[in-house]
Amino acid sequence: MRIIIAGMGDVGYHLAKQLSNEEHDIIAIDKDQQRLSYLDSLADVLTINGSSTSISVLKQAQVEKADLYVAVTSFEEANVTSSILAKKLGAKRTIARIGNSEYLDDELEFSFKEIGVDFMIYPEELAAREMVNLILRTAATDVMDFEGGKLSVIGLRLDKDAPVIRKTIVDIAKEFETFDFRIVALQRNFRTIIPKGNDRFLPNDQVFVISKPEGNNVVMKLAGKEDIKFDNIMILGGSKIGHRVAQLLEDKMTVKLIESDEDKSLKLADTLKSTLVIKGDGRDIDLLAQEGIIDVDAFVAVTEDAETNIITCLMAKHLGVKKAIGLVDKVDYIPLTQTIGLDSLINKKLIAANNISRFIRKSEVLALSTLEGIDADIMEYFVQPNSPITKKPIKDLNFPKEAIIGGIIRGEESIIAVGETQIQKGDKVVVFSLPGGVKQTEKFFK
Repeated sequence: MRIIIAGMGDVGYHLAKQLSNEEHDIIAIDKDQQRLSYLDSLADVLTINGSSTSISVLKQAQVEKADLYVAVTSFEEANVTSSILAKKLGAKRTIARIGNSEYLDDELEFSFKEIGVDFMIYPEELAAREMVNLILRTAATDVMDFEGGKLSVIGLRLDKDAPVIRKTIVDIAKEFETFDFRIVALQRNFRTIIPKGNDRFLPNDQVFVISKPEGNNVVMKLAGKEDIKFDNIMILGGSKIGHRVAQLLEDKMTVKLIESDEDKSLKLADTLKSTLVIKGDGRDIDLLAQEGIIDVDAFVAVTEDAETNIITCLMAKHLGVKKAIGLVDKVDYIPLTQTIGLDSLINKKLIAANNISRFIRKSEVLALSTLEGIDADIMEYFVQPNSPITKKPIKDLNFPKEAIIGGIIRGEESIIAVGETQIQKGDKVVVFSLPGGVKQTEKFFK
């Protein structure tokens, strides 16, 4: 596939780096030669120095041959304009990163697709929904639903007193007659592991489990977690993300939002229905105490400063808040969640890049997600007739060691995969794979 990526900021760079080892022709466009030079040193990508809104630059990139044009510069107007130009010049599909939620309004009098933008990615909305999902699944560090929740991938951190500590996967399998869940990965000491039967669980392991709805409670009990309901949340920062998180949660629980800017505070108070907006400095522990941080169930920090978000989340955890989630601007911060004791760190640019990735994968992939801080992909495949995956039971497939089949959705039925399971045409299959297993895995679904 020939892919042009305009804008080599964090989103564009992550995409280019992710795709450079796959069988795609990647062309990167940016006005900053230094960014392009940095990319040259790390990835096999053709670079073009220039503006993505320049017709001559797009022609130099041979946009008429592009299967996909992705505009992810930091300027919304440039992304929309260059996507329209790219489409008119012959690109098959276009994606534009936006920063204006109005463009996603279903009641617009026209469709952006009609004028040349096939899909729009709004990182703030994606990050807000990710945070809300984590808050509603109270015990989880990561949550990913497939086919409306028929199967879920849940991330959990094991405390030293969790019932599974020192047990092997074989030990756990012996305790259950039916299989409503399957352990698909472990994150231990910054390393992602596809577990085998004799692998033992250790304190502080982050465990990823694929589960049917009826298996979720058992998974929580084995991990020593209570999936209790949250009633109170405090949000630090009235950014677009903070505003959207409050909007999505204020009809479900009591929400307090702290914002230091007076004008922004007044606007938030006008637009939010039942959220209590407080003007103040969220870094002030006395203010947090006065506003009852000890009594809240969850704390979300989404200011413009990543260090402030991390520090205030640590303060919240120290004061006994059950779940703390922080927004960070550097992907490198995310693996620190395990070592510093936070529940989750969110990077909106990484989430945006991962959402774009599913448009770039082969047509058999229905969805693709990358868990933040985990060096692995979760892919949902549609099984074509006569695919190699249908020829034998899973145990006889010689499936890549760096990948594992977690579950299957067959019509309205969800199935946890075991060795004897036979995959059929029309199934939707959820696979967890380390980077080295992706190409081999794709061959089974062709």
